[in-house]
Amino acid sequence: MDRLGLFLSLCALAPAALMATAVLAAKVEQTREPELWKRFGWLSAAALLCALASLLWQLASNTSAPDASLLGTWLAVLVQLLGTTIGAFSSRYLQGEPGQSRYISALAGVLAAVHLLLLANHWLVLIAAWALVGAALRPLLCFYPDRPFALLAAHKKRVADRLANILLLMAAALAWHEVGSGSLSVLWQHLARDGASVALQLSAVCLVFAVILRTALLPVHGWLIQVMEAPTPVSALLHAGVVNLGGFVLIRFAPLLEAATLARWLLIAFGLATAMFAGLVMLTRISIKVRLAWSTVAQMGFMLLECGLGLYTLAALHLIGHSLYKAHAFLAASSAVQVSKLQRMRTTAVPSTFSLIAAPLAALLVLVLVQVLTTAAVWPWWWSGVLALAWAPLLWIPALSHAEGNAGWSRALAGLSIVLALTGATVLAHTLPLGLRDSPNHPAGIFALLGMATLYLCLITLQMRPYALTGLRRWSYAGFYIDELVTRLALALWPTRWTVTSGPQRKTP
Repeated sequence: MDRLGLFLSLCALAPAALMATAVLAAKVEQTREPELWKRFGWLSAAALLCALASLLWQLASNTSAPDASLLGTWLAVLVQLLGTTIGAFSSRYLQGEPGQSRYISALAGVLAAVHLLLLANHWLVLIAAWALVGAALRPLLCFYPDRPFALLAAHKKRVADRLANILLLMAAALAWHEVGSGSLSVLWQHLARDGASVALQLSAVCLVFAVILRTALLPVHGWLIQVMEAPTPVSALLHAGVVNLGGFVLIRFAPLLEAATLARWLLIAFGLATAMFAGLVMLTRISIKVRLAWSTVAQMGFMLLECGLGLYTLAALHLIGHSLYKAHAFLAASSAVQVSKLQRMRTTAVPSTFSLIAAPLAALLVLVLVQVLTTAAVWPWWWSGVLALAWAPLLWIPALSHAEGNAGWSRALAGLSIVLALTGATVLAHTLPLGLRDSPNHPAGIFALLGMATLYLCLITLQMRPYALTGLRRWSYAGFYIDELVTRLALALWPTRWTVTSGPQRKTP
């Protein structure tokens, strides 16, 4: 290996090694908690600098480190940035709490395992790293051991992780037997030369089901909602960093997915169903953290839908944007009370029928104009329709009297400005050097567009005839009772005691 390859390899491995050092320091050394937090901060900052140096060097020299993808390096910077921020927030949030050394060790362990997963170029390394992420996360989810729902959520996640590990081992065994190697690079070469045999297509199906279990899609989404019992910075780490890993794994296995039609349609079906159902449930919730959790479930559905449609660049941008947004949303959750008070000072108004119908058309017009003016056809036409339906609520205008007409125009212009900014940002973000190649599935894209149109029709009905869907609203508030069935099944397959005796109450996250 030449000096450049050695330098890139050291920079790529340094974040995982530094976070592993932080794990050992928190477990072995008997140091006061402020000193442990300070040491974690220094090691985390050093890991961030190493990840950033690796990214800048690859971009400048147009070279990828051995066994590392360019997207993985981008995400290494993102994950370490979030980890450093969450660590600084946690040091203040947990002041006076017992068990902070255990928390620091688990937090560093999660970050080290994620970095190892981002570097994985072998089936066994990928499976082991993903299993380590779940094992390191469990002490954080159960940080308050006197909260029953935290224990139940951690148990359900452990059941889902075990099933996912079995599926990943099956996927690896099928691919390894067919290719003759566990190396992912060798797998890509085999697919490019010989295509996907039946064994490789079955391997892709096993991989998809494993990602569905790990990413908390329906019907195994319940644990992600119930981990709200964990400390707020843990929720930020989980929703902003850990649960998104399924999207990265699917993007990494894009060559296999493109050759396995059944696997792609499974992603489309589960992703679209999850996005639709979770979006409806989120509308019925009041708690800010629970709404954010259901939002994450819906966003994971959209992300896996994008992977199934072959829009890998959009999926990667979605992953990055969602991570940054959810980290900020959870860490700023304490301001929810002030925001709620401000919202109660405003009167609510029903959107006008005209704006409900015209909003998707106006949003679509903006999307098309931006792409025409920038001569950047970065996604297929049907995805413009999906985005128009998703952004249409930004253009809803309340039914105002003639005297309030100016206020309506002001809201319309503000909404159009937001849609314009979102479209411009999405087009501009496609110029980022992520090293990805899209492979759109046009028949599936039309199917996804019809699904989004169905969801938008439900929203229109809720706005125009709020009492027409009373039964649906009741079922939606209950999450369509899906998690109850899955919880009973999980406890039947793997019984455990998740209730605790009464004890001292802990701080509410």
